[in-house]
Amino acid sequence: MKYVKTAFITVIIAAFLLAGAGCRRVSAGEGLTPVSEDRADEMVEDLDRGLVNANTRFAFKIFNQLIAEDEGMNIFISPLSILLALAMVYNGAAGETSLAMADAMEFEGMDMEELNQGFSHLMISLLSADKSVELSIANSIWQRQDFDVKEDFLETNQKYYNSGVRKLDFSDPGAVDIINGWISDATREKIEDMIDEIPPAAVMYLINAIYFKGDWTYPFEEEATYDEDFHLSDGRTASVPMMHMTEDFEYGAFEGFKVIKLPYGRQKLAMYILLPDEGGDLDSIIRDMDEERWKDLTDSLSGGEVELSLPRYKMEYGVKLLNDTLGLLGMAIAFTPMADFSNIAPGIFISRVMHKAVIEVNEKGSEAAAATVVEMTESAMPVEEIREFKADRPFMFTISDDRTGSMLFMGKLMEP
Repeated sequence: MKYVKTAFITVIIAAFLLAGAGCRRVSAGEGLTPVSEDRADEMVEDLDRGLVNANTRFAFKIFNQLIAEDEGMNIFISPLSILLALAMVYNGAAGETSLAMADAMEFEGMDMEELNQGFSHLMISLLSADKSVELSIANSIWQRQDFDVKEDFLETNQKYYNSGVRKLDFSDPGAVDIINGWISDATREKIEDMIDEIPPAAVMYLINAIYFKGDWTYPFEEEATYDEDFHLSDGRTASVPMMHMTEDFEYGAFEGFKVIKLPYGRQKLAMYILLPDEGGDLDSIIRDMDEERWKDLTDSLSGGEVELSLPRYKMEYGVKLLNDTLGLLGMAIAFTPMADFSNIAPGIFISRVMHKAVIEVNEKGSEAAAATVVEMTESAMPVEEIREFKADRPFMFTISDDRTGSMLFMGKLMEP
C-alpha cells in the first residue's frame, strides 16, 4: 500500500520517542521495576533531555537515509528499537569502533553510565505511564554456548536494559525457531520468522522487540468509513477505505504542510501526522526536519475543531538489512573484521543488523510491533600458511656476513 508513506510518517517518532509518552508495563523484570503513573510522570521531568533529543536526531537521520534507499516505497520503522539493540552492542565497543557508533547514533560526548541510565529511565517511564495503552519493550542476548563473553558486558545489559541472557547451541537446527519464537512472543505474533539462518561464524544475537496497542481517545465511527480516492505521488489515484470524524484536535498549518495530533488513551501517547499541501514534496519536507524544528512544530499546535479524514491501512516493512544504512551514517567499521568489540569478546564484529516493523491503523486505534536483531560474528582466524621450499632443482646460495651484508661465499648448485 504505497499511499501510506505519503499520508503518514510520524507515528515512528510519536509512538516511541516523544518524551512525554508512556504506557502500561506488560512484564516486569530485573532493572525495569514498574512504577506508579504519577512517578512515571515525574520521571519524564527527570529524563536526560540530551538523550531524548539525540534519539530524535537519529530517528530523522536514519529515516531520511531509508527514504533515499527505498524511494517511493512505504517505510515504517521503530527508531527506538534500533537504538536499544545498538545501545546494548555499544556497551561492548572500544576505540575507533566506539567513536563511529557514537557518531552514527548521536551519542557523542555522552557518558556511558549516564547513557545506560537514561535509556533505563526512558523505558520505565514509557512502560508505566498509561494503563489504558499497552506497550511491551523486551531485550534479549543469545550467546553461542561455546563462546565466552565478558561478564561485565552481560551484567550491564541485564541491569540497564533488562536483557535476558541465554546460551544456545547455534548448530542445533531448532535454534532459529527458538530465537524467532522469542521475537514472536515479544511482539504478540506480529513479527514472525525474523532470522532465516544462523551462520556457522555467528556467536551472539542482541535483540530488541517492541509491541504497542492503543485505542484512540476519540475513536472513528465505522459507519463513517467509505472508499475514497487517494492521490499517489506519481499522479495516479487509488481507492482506499477512508475514516472520517469531526473533533477537537491539536492542529497546526505551516508553510507547505499541516500537522495534527491524534491522542491515544489518556492522551499521554499520540500519533502525529505531517501532511504536505496538495502538490507538495513530502520527502523534501522531511529532509528539512530536525529535532529542534520538530519540537517547535509539535509545541506550537493549538486545539480546535478539525474535520479529519485518515485512511485505514496495514503496513509491513522489512526484514530490512540495515548494514549499509548504518554504515552510511558513520559506523561502517563496526561491520568489518577491523571492528573493536573487545569489551564483549576479542575478534568479533557486527555481521547483520535486521529490522522489521508492522502497523495496523483502524477506527478503534493502532497496533504496531517492531524487532531489531544484531548478529555478531567471529572474525575469521588467520590460518598460518605452511610454505614449501623444496630444493630439488639447481639453486644459488651464499654465505654472508649479516652485520655488513658482505657475501663471503657465493655458489650455484647444478647437481649435488
